[in-house]
Amino acid sequence: MKAMILAAGFGTRLWPLTIGRTKPAIPFLNRPLIAYTIDYLRRFGFEDIIINLHHEPDSVREQIGDGSRFGVKITYSVEEPEILGTAGALDHVRDQLDHETFIAINGKIITDIDLNAAINTHRQLAALATLVLRPNPKRERFSDVIITPEGRIEKFAGFPAPGTPPSSPIPAPHPPSPLMFTGIHILDPKVFDYIPRGIASDSVKDVYPKAMAAGEIVAAHVAEGSWFEMSTIERYLNISMEFLTREGHQSTPGLILDEGCEIESGAQVERSILWKRVRVRAGARLSECIVGDSVTVPADANFQRAVIVRADLAGESERPEKALPGKIIGENLVVHFG
Repeated sequence: MKAMILAAGFGTRLWPLTIGRTKPAIPFLNRPLIAYTIDYLRRFGFEDIIINLHHEPDSVREQIGDGSRFGVKITYSVEEPEILGTAGALDHVRDQLDHETFIAINGKIITDIDLNAAINTHRQLAALATLVLRPNPKRERFSDVIITPEGRIEKFAGFPAPGTPPSSPIPAPHPPSPLMFTGIHILDPKVFDYIPRGIASDSVKDVYPKAMAAGEIVAAHVAEGSWFEMSTIERYLNISMEFLTREGHQSTPGLILDEGCEIESGAQVERSILWKRVRVRAGARLSECIVGDSVTVPADANFQRAVIVRADLAGESERPEKALPGKIIGENLVVHFG
């Protein structure tokens, strides 16, 4: 079986971290985020992987290469001039995927969900597509997925309201909560009958509703296991700090430091992520900050809950619509969050 990692998005809510790189190329514990997805797929026997690219494609290619150092074979699908969406991305490489069941997975997640169990559900239900779901007990802003008692997707709804009861019957032992989509699809090649040729399209909005209306089975696999998704600056920071503690990576307590970083005597840095070659001058104070490559934090500067990148990297590019506002302070662009 082949797998496709969806990595073409702009990552606008992570701006300015996505200046010069796509979201899956952002470092997580000093490794590219997409490397964790590759490792996950390899653990379940997927060694032939396609990665689609659009925004800053070289930021992935330069870090991942042909995949050999990860024990896999990587093929790239570059979408030009326009991004194609989740279904359009599959259409772009349908000649490589139309022979057997395959996996499509979002490139911005870290998970240990049992993929074999999801594939078994897909086969048992003879589904066109099986979407891996999980309970959303905190009722975070992920679309509610409504399923039938037989385990089929009924519809995709809006965000769950705080404290509302679940909209779907959830199999034991899962607690009562809304269900959300994890970004993992198991797909039969027949799905290409419902994907338009040569245009941008979205699986959830365009393909699955059309297939369900035609009587096809779009199944739900409600999974256990951990799942982390880094689509916002705050989630990126919080999840990084959680992994720093639980995975025993605390060489410097509360800090993630990449190569070439220097924190001068008298500077205070806590619960922060410093990318490559960051220099924090004496007297500076950082708390819950993310500092991009080659940034110098001036002496006596004081930043809390901020992303700091070099202003010259932003150039003349405009702030994306969904991005938080930023301010030029000296040689740096600073974006406060939370």
